[in-house]
Amino acid sequence: MRREEYQQIEAYMQRCMTDAAHDREHIYRVLYNALEIAASEPETDLDVLVAACLLHDIGREKEYAAPHVCHAEAGAEMALEYLLGRGWLPERAQAVANAIRTHRYRQDRPPVSLEGKILFDADKLDVVGAIGIARTISYCGHVGEPYYTTDEDGMVLDGSGQEPPSVFQEYHRKLKRLYEGFYTARGRELAAARRRHAEELYAHLLEEVRTGRAEGKLLERILQQ
Repeated sequence: MRREEYQQIEAYMQRCMTDAAHDREHIYRVLYNALEIAASEPETDLDVLVAACLLHDIGREKEYAAPHVCHAEAGAEMALEYLLGRGWLPERAQAVANAIRTHRYRQDRPPVSLEGKILFDADKLDVVGAIGIARTISYCGHVGEPYYTTDEDGMVLDGSGQEPPSVFQEYHRKLKRLYEGFYTARGRELAAARRRHAEELYAHLLEEVRTGRAEGKLLERILQQ
């Protein structure tokens, strides 16, 4: 891909990115992850991969405006229209769109192409480590969900049960389940290296808030006096 082409696609991406959890820096991290994985996959079409990485989250704003909209579907259609407008051959523009359409974590639509699998893995690498928990906190703040919830006795719930949405619940519902779902060997290696950091960060967060709640019972004794 020529530098001018990259810069044009990059500029379009930047105009589409609006929230902190899925900002342009997320896009660059995914792109760099993808290039590292692609270095072990010599059959990769790098032009398709780079374009797909840059454009994979451009449908986020449409999903925020209408939650029933899938940002992967919306982004795929936006990318297809944009690339065709830039003169890309239909089959190559469609290859980019297909990779974007299947990058989301869903059981019913796995990626098929090599570029789609690399994009999927690169995107999930930005979820499975410590940065993933940081991004989850940012995202939950964006949609108004708390760090954690409590039971009727005030005990902090760890997120593993049937409880209201929270950062802790998102960790159990999604983040900790991603490690076995990578498609490339290099993606699995990189994910395994990040796993310990995420597990430790989650454990520290849970320990701190539960300790604070336990110490907060002193307040009850003070108020009873």
